[in-house]
Amino acid sequence: MTINNDTNLIRNSHAWTMFTIGSFALAASMMAGGIYFLEASFAAKGFYSMSAIMLVHTAISITKTLRDNEEANKLINRIEDAKTERLLMEVNKAA
Repeated sequence: MTINNDTNLIRNSHAWTMFTIGSFALAASMMAGGIYFLEASFAAKGFYSMSAIMLVHTAISITKTLRDNEEANKLINRIEDAKTERLLMEVNKAA
């Protein structure tokens, strides 16, 4: 991870990003292969396929939701910090 001092953002390295994409691709292909070679009816394979797709979808959705909540909390904290600093500056001017 790298930290950008201008905006205090923590960014993932390119290597980590490529690792996560590769891991996802490997896991998806292993799941697809497992379902394809499963000795079960076509309906059972369809059920497992839909379950796998839904699992991936919900994992992405919950990750996005948690990230959005964290970003919203950061924004609220920055707004509150700015209000506090402005209040302190007004008190210092009055003194």
